[in-house]
Amino acid sequence: MSAYVNVNGVITDAAHAVIPVYDHGFLYGEGVYEVFRTYHGVPFLFDRHQARLRASAARLALDVPFSDQEVERRSLETMAAAGLGDGNDAYVRILLTRGVGEITYDPAACPVPSLVIIAKPIPPTPDAYYEHGIKVVMVEDIIRNHPESVSPLIKSNNLINNALGMQQAIRAGAAEAIFRNYRGELAECAQSNLFIVSNGVVKTPPLDAGLLAGITRAFTMEAGAGIGIGCQETPLRDEDLFGADEAFYTSTTREIVPIVQVDDSKVGDGLVGPITRKLLAEYRHQAARLTAVGAR
Repeated sequence: MSAYVNVNGVITDAAHAVIPVYDHGFLYGEGVYEVFRTYHGVPFLFDRHQARLRASAARLALDVPFSDQEVERRSLETMAAAGLGDGNDAYVRILLTRGVGEITYDPAACPVPSLVIIAKPIPPTPDAYYEHGIKVVMVEDIIRNHPESVSPLIKSNNLINNALGMQQAIRAGAAEAIFRNYRGELAECAQSNLFIVSNGVVKTPPLDAGLLAGITRAFTMEAGAGIGIGCQETPLRDEDLFGADEAFYTSTTREIVPIVQVDDSKVGDGLVGPITRKLLAEYRHQAARLTAVGAR
């Protein structure tokens, strides 16, 4: 199985998918996106992802002339073309751009938005990530987007900030990178949201720290509350992370991943903690329940 791409209703394999170079998503990064995953062929939290896509688009004054049902239908058709049905977990990326127009910043030049959907097998996460945890690095010389510049609440196609931060992690042999905000507080990771556990209390930076309102972040907090593990949204700084007993990140494709090392320092005793394990187990339990046949 390989990736298939739906460009404005036309499905091809990835090698033959094309979009005009005058599309403003290519020229200027004017667009928004979402990534959802499936469990056993069933889309997970699709409605929440669509709601965030629309909220991101609204912040760019970008029209969304497609119903949620239409986007889901195109997604399922693209998954089918890629052979991603029952038993094959899928990664589905939805990109909405300003559309094709002249080389100008005037949005009136782009009367029709472009809708691109990529469907491929979900990238496997090594079992070792969950059993032994991963290393992350603190991003240096780059801060998270200032909320009065480009709002971090916009899940934008323009990801240069994230890419540069993640490249630091790759060079250091780490699996993720943590950004600080303009106040020096911890914000989020390059591809995920950050949590710590301190004295039995789960904590995560608040949205006003300058981070994306993660779908998996919120679902993790809900799952935890269901088993008596609450979460505080509170400003965090370096010392909170380096002094934590446990840490983990959350993302759509990887669920909950334990963090056991930050730069050259261990988190806690350097082992995956019990609260992180409980949250991951409950997360997967709830995901299975919500994507069971007949659950939707």
